[in-house]
Amino acid sequence: MVDLRVDLDGLRLISPIMPASGCFAIEYAEALDFNQLGALVIKSVSPKSRPGNPTPRVAETASGMLNSIGIPSKGLDYFLQHVLPPYLQFESPVVVSISADTVDEFAQAAQRVSVPGVVAIEANISCPNLEADGLAFAMSPETTLAAVRAVRRETTLPVWAKLTPNVAHVAEIACAAETGGANALVMGNTVLGMAIDVHTRKPRLGNVMGGLSGPAIKPIALRMVYQCHRSVSIPVIGCGGIACAEDVVEFMLAGASAVQVGAASFQDPGILYKITQDLVRFCEAEHVAAVGSLTGGMALDADLTDSWLRMAQQSG
Repeated sequence: MVDLRVDLDGLRLISPIMPASGCFAIEYAEALDFNQLGALVIKSVSPKSRPGNPTPRVAETASGMLNSIGIPSKGLDYFLQHVLPPYLQFESPVVVSISADTVDEFAQAAQRVSVPGVVAIEANISCPNLEADGLAFAMSPETTLAAVRAVRRETTLPVWAKLTPNVAHVAEIACAAETGGANALVMGNTVLGMAIDVHTRKPRLGNVMGGLSGPAIKPIALRMVYQCHRSVSIPVIGCGGIACAEDVVEFMLAGASAVQVGAASFQDPGILYKITQDLVRFCEAEHVAAVGSLTGGMALDADLTDSWLRMAQQSG
């Protein structure tokens, strides 16, 4: 019997597999058993009501999809009264994702969603920061630290910092999130991109640019999970292009303790269950007794390992 349980800094989950925020809804209960998932991660909520970005908001690409949804929200009151309660009826732990335009709003949101039944807060700091000309909080160590500290100050729940891949030095951002009090990192979000309709000569997204998700970004996400794992002592939750059990194993070998599945759920709402079953079969075939033992298990040549250590010592 394969042990799928994982430990995220004291938060124990029955499985490493969970949905990514924004790619999951209560209606998915018709396609899979929520109680078999590691956690239920709800779409990001913001303190203030938001209409979202102009349409069109989604564009298909050759190996994924672009989206520019804009995190529409009806605000915290509506969320707490109408969105959250249906998720609390299931056995799987509920994680609330919050987004905000300012540090103070992050603090406000963290305080408001720290209610019974919620086991962790995912701080989506890959969203725009109006106090920094619209750049994402997670694009600099300073704003990452400020946002995570604000959330940490207002809640006793575990805090997961959701980072962006649109940075040059993700290890610096990861370390800032850890210093700010994050209990885990979610690495990461969509990669900034765009597409143009050659017949109309117009952008295929109403907001011109958007986030690329799907198989195309998996190698990028995998690399950044590896870099984060090497840089911090807190767990890393991998996200980006995961569509099968082998993808999960890759992310865990690179250093992820758990994973989130996003775009694949749009093609198959039951994909999370299928991945879980296939992961069990993989572990049985490979004689892996506990899936948690895969984390950080990528085999490296000794010379390469020594080279990484020297580089780390020189940069430190």
